[in-house]
Amino acid sequence: QVQLVESGGGLVQAGGSLRLSCATSGGTFSSYVMRWFRQLPGKEREFVAGIGRSGINPTYADSVKGRFTITKDNAKNTVYLQMNSLKAEDTSVYYCAADPTGAGISARYIWGQGTQVTVSS
Repeated sequence: QVQLVESGGGLVQAGGSLRLSCATSGGTFSSYVMRWFRQLPGKEREFVAGIGRSGINPTYADSVKGRFTITKDNAKNTVYLQMNSLKAEDTSVYYCAADPTGAGISARYIWGQGTQVTVSS
């Protein structure tokens, strides 16, 4: 069973940048569609970005388009989320998810433990 570990979160001022990493082990990373989500306490988990098995065809939520970039390194079994021009409303816990079917069936996702991102205004 694949395991995911996120890192790179922290406290940053508005307008700053962070890069999140999601390292995986125990699975065939190249076979997974990878996605990033974020969630505030008491709120539903929100899609942020996704990328195909080969590291192509990125997709983004409208709220982050043009500011965030998702990349997938199959040689390192790691997916990244580069976050630029951060805003206070980007504050959240960020989770990566491995989608083994590629069909977007959330019940089949494998989740990491999350990493906190706090943007001060």
